Amino acid sequence: MAQNLLMATVPPIGFHGAEPGYLFGTDGLGRDVLSRVIFGTRVSLTVAFVAAGLACLIGSLLGLVAGFLRGRVDAVISRLVDIWMAFPPVLLSILLVAVLGAGLYSVITAIVVIDWTRFCRVVRTETMGQAQMDYVVAARTIGFSLPAILFREILPNIVPVLIALLTLEMGIAVVVEAILSFVGLSVSSDTPTWGGMIAEVAQGSGRVSRAPSSPLVRRSGEDRCLKPLFC
Repeated sequence: MAQNLLMATVPPIGFHGAEPGYLFGTDGLGRDVLSRVIFGTRVSLTVAFVAAGLACLIGSLLGLVAGFLRGRVDAVISRLVDIWMAFPPVLLSILLVAVLGAGLYSVITAIVVIDWTRFCRVVRTETMGQAQMDYVVAARTIGFSLPAILFREILPNIVPVLIALLTLEMGIAVVVEAILSFVGLSVSSDTPTWGGMIAEVAQGSGRVSRAPSSPLVRRSGEDRCLKPLFC
């Protein structure tokens, strides 16, 4: 983003001193805050769709196999999920990114490695219930193969649950990416990210004069007391 130190810390529209071309104002280096927020959305959405999609794919496959086959296969996968979920997810993601190196692909990998367990547990439970239904028993009797039963019979009936869980996971992925970018473990610092922008404000390098929100109050008089606009 272009820097213009002459336009540093311009307040958002609606505040005194605002400029028409800067809806959310500018930061301490004169960069347009709204443009940086929009540009940072690309990183967040990329992580949300790719990481959540891969976590859904891996977790759903393991959950289908564990819930349908049961026995030793289910015991092994379930214990693996229990062990994986025993670690604090945020700390584990920071550790994984620190080992893999900062970058977008490392962030996506860390989220996938951590969050596939959510899908695995839910899909396993749903599959165990669907496996007792008459249509699955009929498919077994006819002689359907294992992939045919899993993907043609059971999977379509648990898609609504997967969609709901995928939606929640996308939001979690955005938050995790913001946390990692806040501590400097996401994409490079010259690429705007939501967490990186918060870190800049916290460190004072990207200080903005006011939060980009509607002007509910105004300054008045020499004492600069805040009064409601409707007074």
